[in-house]
Amino acid sequence: MSTTRSALVIGGGIAGPVAATALRKAGIDARVFEAYPGPAFNIGSGLALAPNGVAALDVIDAGDRVRDIAFPISEMALSIGGKIHQVPGLPEVEPLQMVDRSELHRTLHDQAVAAGVPFEYNKRLLHVDEDADGVTAHFADGSTATADVLIGADGIRSTVRELIDPNAPGPDYTGMLGFGAMVDCDLDIPAGSMVFAYGHRAYYLYGAVGNGRFMWGANLPSKQYLSLSEARALPAEHWLKILRDTYGDDTAGGALVRATNADNLEVVGALHIMPPVPHWYRGRMVLVGDSVHAPSNSSGQGASLGIESAIQLARCLRDLPRERAFAAYEQLRRSRVEGVAKRAAKINHSKTPGPVARKVMNLVMPVMFRLMDQEKQLGDEQRYRIDWDAPVSAELVTA
Repeated sequence: MSTTRSALVIGGGIAGPVAATALRKAGIDARVFEAYPGPAFNIGSGLALAPNGVAALDVIDAGDRVRDIAFPISEMALSIGGKIHQVPGLPEVEPLQMVDRSELHRTLHDQAVAAGVPFEYNKRLLHVDEDADGVTAHFADGSTATADVLIGADGIRSTVRELIDPNAPGPDYTGMLGFGAMVDCDLDIPAGSMVFAYGHRAYYLYGAVGNGRFMWGANLPSKQYLSLSEARALPAEHWLKILRDTYGDDTAGGALVRATNADNLEVVGALHIMPPVPHWYRGRMVLVGDSVHAPSNSSGQGASLGIESAIQLARCLRDLPRERAFAAYEQLRRSRVEGVAKRAAKINHSKTPGPVARKVMNLVMPVMFRLMDQEKQLGDEQRYRIDWDAPVSAELVTA
């Protein structure tokens, strides 16, 4: 039986509002505390939600709201030096949903508010106190808040992760900076298509969303680490020159980067991957989303896994006493998220193949795709579904 009646959710990005909404659905009073001065509606560029992530949003009645703002991607291809190879997909699964991150934040925030979740801003967490009655969060503005549990949905630079385990590993820099844009461009690919491209100098991707509009993203190799704020402190024209020098000789990449200007360029900054985190919880605190698992962006599963974990955590807290709930949650999630991270690490696009390697890849890719068992590769990831109504069994928790 659950012993949790209230929760503090630290972080208002993606996993935080989803967790709070799911907790409300489970009958647990949840509040969100965000360090930013307001909703983070202007952070990041486009992202793809996998079928499993959208299905998880259906649990909290947010799936259709996200589909309404997304662009379905039903065909995918791989481009190697400009040569296109169609990528086989899984049968009978919903298309990938390409969505602007800002619009996704707004939609999940509004869904949480509609579910009765209050949000408080300018709440940068400093430390916590725990006792037999609950956990109290202390914020930089001098305010406090108390509840039965505290959930860290505060991203890759998580304060809650450090409070749980001061020796916990932090995020690893992939050696790439992220950029994106939505542009009008004359490229001959049908709407609903996405291409993952190995350019002559760097990796990028682009998707056709209809009416001559394209969403594209760049993984720019960079030895210098630049955070979001550091990257955005440099003028957009600085980055546009580098992007044009890097992608200008690519057929699609050149057209896309020339269609990008200072007004539509989204600067993301350093791209990260989280190594395995030894401790997902301690006492009354627990981690969810990027604070505990952030696979490489090449996985296509980062946001979807965070959404799944948020909902599974709510199920566990609904059905089990706190300590068993945290253990059951980790047992349900760790092997899945670490498995996805391992798959993504194998295909990380930090390096672009040279001329000889591109020729070899173009020869072997058609054979590989014919022989590839997509069900084995992606079936478990994309067909994953959460049965909200099923009770979480205490038998999941080993003694």
